[in-house]
Amino acid sequence: MPSKVSKNIAKARAAVVKPAYALTEAVELLKQVKYAKFDETVDLTLRLGVDTRHADQMVRGTVVLPHGLGKTKTVAVICTGDRQKEATEAGADFVGGEEMVEKIQKENWTAFDALIATPDMMKVVGRLGKVLGPKGLMPNPKTGTVTLDVAAAVKEIKAGKVEFRADKTSLVHVPVGKLSFDPQKLIDNTTTVIGAIVRSKPAAAKGKYIKSITLSSSMGPGVPLDNAVADAAGKH
Repeated sequence: MPSKVSKNIAKARAAVVKPAYALTEAVELLKQVKYAKFDETVDLTLRLGVDTRHADQMVRGTVVLPHGLGKTKTVAVICTGDRQKEATEAGADFVGGEEMVEKIQKENWTAFDALIATPDMMKVVGRLGKVLGPKGLMPNPKTGTVTLDVAAAVKEIKAGKVEFRADKTSLVHVPVGKLSFDPQKLIDNTTTVIGAIVRSKPAAAKGKYIKSITLSSSMGPGVPLDNAVADAAGKH
């Protein structure tokens, strides 16, 4: 039995009347139809023309949002020696060595939004796959979370670095800020993410790469964006 849609949601969805919107219009529309009492997250969803079953068509990367996410991420760092001091001074919330690996393994402890590790620690961090993998927290060189420069990695994440990755259905979901943000900040963040995904097009991908783009808020409707948004973002 389908769940009943509240009047607020129905009203918000009914406001989406056009088949596609310019980015400026989409941001304005989400702000107009807001009814939730909390500050909603604004999410960007892209459907890509790739087959992620093939390794050479995988789309994955990171990008620093110019205006952040509206919240500071909790960052943990697994390293040894002087790098522990560097990580702490850069603003890491949790810093440790093998004792932190043990805590994650034994207690399923994941009270952080991002985990950074130095290459030499990956031999012990590697055994945390079952705990970290499903939550998308496993350090990875491709996303800059396996690095010797732990201070720079911490600062980037704290500044609003987000990861994007195409899932099994070729969808990419990325948060781009809070609905309370100034419209231009949401536009800048969204354009930055779309541009990064456009530039990450795999050489093996054939046909239309960006099939659709949707901007939505936690409780709001999905607003389809005009594909010209992707063309413009790719030129930035």
